Amino acid sequence: MNVTKIVSLILFICSVSLAVYLTRDIKTEIDAKERIASQEAAVIYKLQLIREAETAYQEVNGKYTSDWDKLADFIKNGQFPIIERKEEIFTLAYGADSTVVTYDTLGMIPAKERIFYETHNVTAANHGIFVKFVAKLGDQVTKNSSAYVLKQEGKNSTHKFRDNGEVVRIEDVKPGQELSKGDLLMSLKETRFNPNTDLSKLAYVPGYEDVKFEIYAAQLDKSGTSVNVIEVKNPKPFDETRTEDADSKNRRPLRFGSRTDVTTSGNWE
Repeated sequence: MNVTKIVSLILFICSVSLAVYLTRDIKTEIDAKERIASQEAAVIYKLQLIREAETAYQEVNGKYTSDWDKLADFIKNGQFPIIERKEEIFTLAYGADSTVVTYDTLGMIPAKERIFYETHNVTAANHGIFVKFVAKLGDQVTKNSSAYVLKQEGKNSTHKFRDNGEVVRIEDVKPGQELSKGDLLMSLKETRFNPNTDLSKLAYVPGYEDVKFEIYAAQLDKSGTSVNVIEVKNPKPFDETRTEDADSKNRRPLRFGSRTDVTTSGNWE
């Protein structure tokens, strides 16, 4: 074998080795990014659950809590009011319309129902005469599928669902009954979070055994008005490029809320 062939063979072997090395290096980098994305998805899911629980807690108690035990107990044992919003339009003496909005408490539900499931109230879209329900109790319905029929200005109009979910309640509305805009017709239940979530682990960051979310809740004075603020964040990011001094908020450790502003937005949104 002459020198040229030997050199060519060596170069070929080096090229193959380099290609294998680069391929493995790229695959390792891709695997790392996918692993981080999966870990962060789990953290975001947990933050969304905590945010929903804190929002419900604040609506009932008038403030947020930084006590994990209180929050977990509220999820497990708390009660949440069902509020119905109705509006009526009256014609005033001089011909103008006036709208009166009223709110009624229909009852109480477990806080867990409010947090883990989203209830969508289906109300009459307009004034009219009720014709029939299209969906039945127990049906799994999707957004834009037919919900009920209402006679408006002499014509039957089929109204559609605006949300997904299971029909869990149908009001006792009879054909021919006159309805006002906002009258409750049905209720849907949509699952948002796993109802079997271990509440004893509520405070812990997914993927770690002993790392808790940092939580801050307070009432601040803003121009003479007392406001509630909350911030919950992951103190140990899986992505090491997430730092507190990052210029972009969405490159800082995953969190929702703020210690100074009235918001519950997540920095992943």
